[in-house]
Amino acid sequence: MHEGAMTYFNDLSRRFCSDVRGLALIEFAITAPVLITLGLAGAEVTNMAVAVMRVNQISTAISDNVARVRDSIDEADVNEALLSAKFIGSGINFGPNGRVVVSSVEPNGQAGTKAGRYIRWQRCTGALNVADSQPRYGAEGKGLADASLQYMGAATRQIAPGPGSALIFVEVSYKYQPLVSARFFGTPVLRSESVYNVQERNSQVLGAAAGTTASVCTTYAA
Repeated sequence: MHEGAMTYFNDLSRRFCSDVRGLALIEFAITAPVLITLGLAGAEVTNMAVAVMRVNQISTAISDNVARVRDSIDEADVNEALLSAKFIGSGINFGPNGRVVVSSVEPNGQAGTKAGRYIRWQRCTGALNVADSQPRYGAEGKGLADASLQYMGAATRQIAPGPGSALIFVEVSYKYQPLVSARFFGTPVLRSESVYNVQERNSQVLGAAAGTTASVCTTYAA
């Protein structure tokens, strides 16, 4: 090959190897999908953490507030406590996607083989109507005349009221609403249970309240 031609090709080769004008664009094209995926995954993890925290806060706040009602309790007191779900859960759209079940649990007063606990009354709020949002330990009246209800709570965390006392047991369920995509976590039903002992209440009977609609558990509404 002619010496001039060789010099030309050598110069062209050196210029080609040293040309980095498109390097940044190529690097961005390679790394962008990874960075974007990591960013979206981080946002979804944060959203899930917030949802879990809110569900726990709802169950704790409602059980505590209902248990603190002194002397006597009526439907208006329970409805006021149930509003906690609306306010605490506003950021996760809890109303249409969640469910709260409040149970007042006491000894059933039976003797012998019929001795146990019973659910004196039960109230609910929220529109979620799936298997996981139903009362897990029984409906209102369970255990009244027999020993079918001994404890509330999962097998590893069972609890029961002592003689002359009552428990406010709250179950909260929430169908997770993804922020980015259901591909990260799906749409699982998150659950939380909380219980508080009733304080300084003379009667556990849930009284009526003028102009107040009871939040019965046959109603599903946000």
